[in-house]
Amino acid sequence: MTKNSIPENKQDRNIAPEPPVKPGVRRIALGVEYDGSRYCGWQRQRHSPSVQECLEKALSQVAHEPVSLVCAGRTDTGVHASGQVAHFETGAVRSEHSWQMGVNSNIDRSIALVWVREVDTLFHARFSATSRTYRYVIANTAYRPAIMNQGITWIRDPLDEQAMNRALGKIQGERDFSSYRGAGCQSNSPFRCVLHTAVFRRGSMVIVEVQANAFLLHMVRNLVGTLLKVGRGNADENEMIRVLELKDRTQAGVTAPPYGLYLVKVGYPAHFLLPDRPVGPAFLAE
Repeated sequence: MTKNSIPENKQDRNIAPEPPVKPGVRRIALGVEYDGSRYCGWQRQRHSPSVQECLEKALSQVAHEPVSLVCAGRTDTGVHASGQVAHFETGAVRSEHSWQMGVNSNIDRSIALVWVREVDTLFHARFSATSRTYRYVIANTAYRPAIMNQGITWIRDPLDEQAMNRALGKIQGERDFSSYRGAGCQSNSPFRCVLHTAVFRRGSMVIVEVQANAFLLHMVRNLVGTLLKVGRGNADENEMIRVLELKDRTQAGVTAPPYGLYLVKVGYPAHFLLPDRPVGPAFLAE
């Protein structure tokens, strides 16, 4: 394995490994769904409400002790999740059902726990993850949607999803994604391995799906911004790979809005026995 093919849990680790769990302390994993339009992102911030802050408050109420969360991927302002995974440690003894119902009864309706599991102490929501999958949802209609307007991105121009699918498929593999890296990205390396891509239509919605070992800041939104040029017929199907090979962010399209982006699945080794749920968001379920 080359240096650049090392997963995110090795190549971007800027912190020391967590100390061993103390006797009597349990590690609990959570499946989390949230509407990100109300929050400044996952990570706790001083100036605005975050998903992490709201969840930690609710968990602390149930545990009767302070709780600190670690997540699989820190989503940005306005970005949603149907498959976020997090974990925490606690000395409190509660059933999985009690954790789930207790939190969901003490938190805003824009956030929900969809599953809870007590896990092996070797499990880590971020560093144990082998892949992340995002979906970007586009309402491709002549009129501006009123319903779900903060959960989808509206594109009036007709999109050729088949051309988009072929174009996006050209970026699969381990590559330098500097051209699609957002300003302010703190990753040590621009290399990521894209494992799977797809663009497909369900009714009036066009869905862009990207699975990778890890993602750079705004990587999916920058990919979508460039991909829309292909979908509109303003660039050919080699545009995605052409821009990628230039390693120049200024050559890519504009950053797509956050509202249509969802973290839909995080992959883990099977031995952790985490629930295998359908890929969301739920309104796309067949």
